[in-house]
Amino acid sequence: MYIVTVMLHVDSRHADAFRARVVDNAQTSRRREPGCLQFDVCSDPMHKDRVFLYEVYADRAAFDAHMASPHFKSFEKESAPWITAKDVRSFERIHSA
Repeated sequence: MYIVTVMLHVDSRHADAFRARVVDNAQTSRRREPGCLQFDVCSDPMHKDRVFLYEVYADRAAFDAHMASPHFKSFEKESAPWITAKDVRSFERIHSA
């Protein structure tokens, strides 16, 4: 399994629009991408401008397919100006209980 986490800080003026758009992207990814096994969108209840993504893919190739998908590219183009900070990390799952 290939795991990706993303911590985003969003311009507060665009927080609601970003949250709606990122949820749509997550739902579309799960529906259209067989290699996307999980896509959680989380937010800090005290700070609407902080969003955390937890994504699980079958392998690195599935993640690369996600990054190349038309729906992701559209999401990225629209939302990029709203993001003030982004920390992306990737992991390989070695155990799950």
